[in-house]
Amino acid sequence: MSSPLDPALSAKLKRTPDGLVCAVAQQRGTGEVLMVAWMDDEALHRTLTTRRATYYSRSRQQLWVKGETSGHTQYVHEVRLDCDGDTLLLVVDQVGAACHTGDRTCFDATVLLADA
Repeated sequence: MSSPLDPALSAKLKRTPDGLVCAVAQQRGTGEVLMVAWMDDEALHRTLTTRRATYYSRSRQQLWVKGETSGHTQYVHEVRLDCDGDTLLLVVDQVGAACHTGDRTCFDATVLLADA
């Protein structure tokens, strides 16, 4: 099956053995890291063309649009590829909680090290 992505972009991606790329969602304006998820080529293509964050669920083995059922959407302003080609950064406007637990971010619950 051919990739829906532009061949030049597709060639830059370094995917996991199961064809996925790590995606970090960051709040536009504040830089707050909201969540980490995974994208396959189709999820990235849909994100780039619709500006609605679309990810690939490893547990359900299917695409999901952030907020499609919860209403906690991500409007994508920028997508950047890191220097190694193995991580995407999505700069988004988050509406509602980013985490499935209801927290603002997926990094709110457990702090392992903090400034004293």
